[in-house]
Amino acid sequence: MTLKLSHLNRRFPGLAALDDVSLDIEQGEFLALLGPSGSGKTTLLRILAGLDYPESGSVTQDDRDLLKIPPRQRRVGLVFQHYALFRHMTVAENVAFGLRVRPLRTRPSRREIAERVERLLKRVHLDGLGERYPAQLSGGQRQRVALARALAVEPDLLLLDEPFGALDAQVRISLRRWLRHLHEELGLTTVFVTHDQEEALELADRIAVMNNGRIEQVGTPEAIYQQPATPFVCEFIGKVNKLPAERRATQWLCGQLELCDDPWEGRYERAVAYVRPEHLVLMSASEGNAWQARLQHIFPAGSVTHLELHLDEPAHELEADVASDSLTRLGLHQRKSLSVRPRVCTLFPLDAEGRAHAGERIMLRWDDIAA
Repeated sequence: MTLKLSHLNRRFPGLAALDDVSLDIEQGEFLALLGPSGSGKTTLLRILAGLDYPESGSVTQDDRDLLKIPPRQRRVGLVFQHYALFRHMTVAENVAFGLRVRPLRTRPSRREIAERVERLLKRVHLDGLGERYPAQLSGGQRQRVALARALAVEPDLLLLDEPFGALDAQVRISLRRWLRHLHEELGLTTVFVTHDQEEALELADRIAVMNNGRIEQVGTPEAIYQQPATPFVCEFIGKVNKLPAERRATQWLCGQLELCDDPWEGRYERAVAYVRPEHLVLMSASEGNAWQARLQHIFPAGSVTHLELHLDEPAHELEADVASDSLTRLGLHQRKSLSVRPRVCTLFPLDAEGRAHAGERIMLRWDDIAA
């Protein structure tokens, strides 16, 4: 059951919510739609649910035109960010709602509905709470009721619209791991909308990163993080240092650091280099092919310590992450002078107008950097 989205376009006044979006969603896949507010991810989810329609493009499932199928017949379960539970109904009545409003010919018997509700409440660890009302539950419990209600209709496709956004951090972490286990147990096709990159990286089989109505990159969490395809993905996923680079004769340099021979054969004069904090190597001794830096601040954060460095050339602030237990070994202290160089660097060339050319990016690794 591959879900194929082809060239979807959806406009609102003054805004292209979706701009030529194409995407394949495989059966049993957990796909995260990740992006900032206004990137188009919720609009895409609403089209899949039948709550909105594109101006052009198609959505097919096993050669069926999904856009021509009424929402109630799509076998889709939808969980909203704020749950949308009926306050005047008990937990059990909320879960049973989608079954009770079915046409008579497809509606299960009262006994079958009661048995399914009981099984679902047990599956989401809410057995014994069926007679309570939503106001008597915690935020995490209400979220699981909303999920049980979506599962009650036995959907082929489960859609989740930022379901953990209203929860505190600890509840969010425990619930998303539980959701991943539930997804694997049921084998559902799941599409999960979030602006939280950590949620997407932890939960998804694949991530579609969206920006301004377009998909910037689709790939596994590892590929998205380690091999970002565009400057936006570099900057949106995780923390990253952004530095200027320039060509001198046939060499590309970033301040004092020699990066590589010119891969673009003289077509570009400037580039932008992205380096993640954990990809920086710190050395106490002065090194030839490295940045010279001064340690400005030390920010302990549990097992990891964040360091703020000031580079001499280019004059730039840099963030590095090191294991906290290595602080003493490295002899790190405020105002210490260090040599710094990257193990991994992503380089995007810039044209004369300062626009990055994502299609000509290069990935530099430690062995590629001139020593």
